[in-house]
Amino acid sequence: MRTPSQSRESDFADISKDQLIDDLKVVVSDAEALLKATANQGGEALAAVRAKAQESLAIAKDKLADTQEALLARSKAAARATDEYVHENPWRSIGIAAGVGLVVGLLIGRR
Repeated sequence: MRTPSQSRESDFADISKDQLIDDLKVVVSDAEALLKATANQGGEALAAVRAKAQESLAIAKDKLADTQEALLARSKAAARATDEYVHENPWRSIGIAAGVGLVVGLLIGRR
């Protein structure tokens, strides 16, 4: 069983991963727009750079899609594990939820 600090670290890691995925999608779309904008430019060197950039973008898109799928699969697995635990230990789950609710209520009441 994970401690609350491990759970918070995992939540932050998931948020960071989501933000990273979103940021990479923006970078990929910007790079694609740049490649399209320079498509009319001539020159052998520019064509080689453009081809290499397109190849790198394709690889980045594939890795991004794989990462997103893996993140989704892990999230679904965590949700299934939580659901199974709650069904196998309903009273313990109720006790944990009540305890967390009590602590949150006390913290809010102090303000």
